[in-house]
Amino acid sequence: MPKGQPSVVPEDGMTTRQRRNRPLVVVHTGIGKGKSTAAFGLALRAWNQGWPIGVFQFVKSAKWKVGEERALRVLGDSGEGGSVAWHKMGEGWSWVQRDAQTDNEEKAREGWEQVKRDLAAETYRLYVLDEFAYPMHWGWVDTDEVVAVLRDRPGTQHVVITGRNAPEPLVGLADLVTDMSKVKHPMDAGQKGQRGIEW
Repeated sequence: MPKGQPSVVPEDGMTTRQRRNRPLVVVHTGIGKGKSTAAFGLALRAWNQGWPIGVFQFVKSAKWKVGEERALRVLGDSGEGGSVAWHKMGEGWSWVQRDAQTDNEEKAREGWEQVKRDLAAETYRLYVLDEFAYPMHWGWVDTDEVVAVLRDRPGTQHVVITGRNAPEPLVGLADLVTDMSKVKHPMDAGQKGQRGIEW
């Protein structure tokens, strides 16, 4: 795609401007590092455009202080770009579903209900549903319902969903899907995550 030009122009009756401004569903999935990082990079671009941003973290602990949260909160409060609202839905779980996750399952469902309310109200222009692929993969949130809600959302709301094992119906709906693959990772050599890289 030289100079950002599409390789195909569909005969859908839309103008170039209408097609260009169509709201997107974006999915970052796969076992490689960088899914959330890429989503927060989009949030930075949205902030620069003055868009209101809603971040919903579905898996990462409410106690975990991630750098992206601090940076986006400072930017949101600066009055220079878009506003930023940050919602933490998890109590600290990992990529592997554990026993006794009733509270986390309930929080994931509550989080999805809030996202649905915000989509209906057109609260944000960009939604980052961080690690939301996991509650769908584990059956905590109904994938078919998610697909229907996202397909029928009003206005010009962009939605970015991250997490491993994104369900096929979600991948099928999405306009942009990136599968992050791993070639090498420091953890393969026994190195734990470190400040400034993982958080």
